[in-house]
Amino acid sequence: MLEFAPDVRTASCYWGGELGARLGAGGLSVPYTGGRSRGGPDGAIGAEAIGTADGTELWADLYRDPLAELAAAAGSGAGSASGPGGSAELPLGAALPAERPRALLSALDGHVGDIARGAGLPAPYLAAAVAELAASAVLSGAGAAVPDEEELARLLARALVAAALAALLDADAPVVPDGAARDAAVAALAARMGARPEGSERGLGAALARPVLRIASHQVVRRRRALTEAAHPAAADVMLYLAHGEPLRRRLREAVEELEPPVVVIGHSLGGIIALDALIASPSPRVALLVTVGSQAPFLYESGALPGLVHPEPLPEHLPDWLNVYDRRDLLGYVGAPLFPGRVTDVEVDNRQPFPAAHSAYWTNPAVYRAIAARLP
Repeated sequence: MLEFAPDVRTASCYWGGELGARLGAGGLSVPYTGGRSRGGPDGAIGAEAIGTADGTELWADLYRDPLAELAAAAGSGAGSASGPGGSAELPLGAALPAERPRALLSALDGHVGDIARGAGLPAPYLAAAVAELAASAVLSGAGAAVPDEEELARLLARALVAAALAALLDADAPVVPDGAARDAAVAALAARMGARPEGSERGLGAALARPVLRIASHQVVRRRRALTEAAHPAAADVMLYLAHGEPLRRRLREAVEELEPPVVVIGHSLGGIIALDALIASPSPRVALLVTVGSQAPFLYESGALPGLVHPEPLPEHLPDWLNVYDRRDLLGYVGAPLFPGRVTDVEVDNRQPFPAAHSAYWTNPAVYRAIAARLP
């Protein structure tokens, strides 16, 4: 500043340490990521279990760049039948290597809609992914570098599903298929292109298995508490609610009054914040169960930012049973039992998606519905 305005006097005014939000209970709302479990009726998986065993972190790479696997294969030339600089005689009538991927993709004509619906993917997203991939320049190199027809089909299938899901995430879709549905889509696409039924993760990351990427992503999860303290939830809709939340709480109370008891209130993300806050502020005998899914409500309470209850105040006695569902990879989902012992039941699920897809994949995960059904009045 002095370089541009030498006559101006500056003075620091750091307010974060004294007046900023802080975790009043030392981070109890943050799901534990150590090697042993903490809380929950079924325990919790350790940090080592949320790495790459199911390919989740490698899928994160593909969501960032759906063509990454194909590009890596094309660039390395690994697996080429002729070897570097060589040539192989093709069978009579066989497609040229550069055309093989497009020939496989043509087998999807007329079937994309059915495959998309079966996996819970919007058909237009998958159709757009097919069209974009068919026009990609990376296919020529990949076709020449991957002689195995089935492996090439699986590479193409993963790229298509990754592109479709990446588009869903870019569109801020409220629901994203979980890992099981994603894998089913890969398997169906690969089968339509001629691959025999097999685990959809076969070969996943052969070209993408870069330890530095996996370790870096894994460390983000392990260092979640430090990252959370450095970056509190700042989405515009959450801030709007915190500043002007009463109309939303009132609308929820009105909706509850229109229903026959017993009522179960289920809120995802910000919806969980609103539901908890409304039930804290105003007793509702009609509500028998509160369910929060991927919610920041426990974190806001611990940070002193929940409008209706400030840490360390206890939950009011009139609050109904509270079931809180979270996924360890969902960095917007927090736990409540350590903050409210005996008043909250935390249930951990695994959506098998990296963040941020994990935050929107709860509603295609059967484990979520099983957890809720088990607690219904």
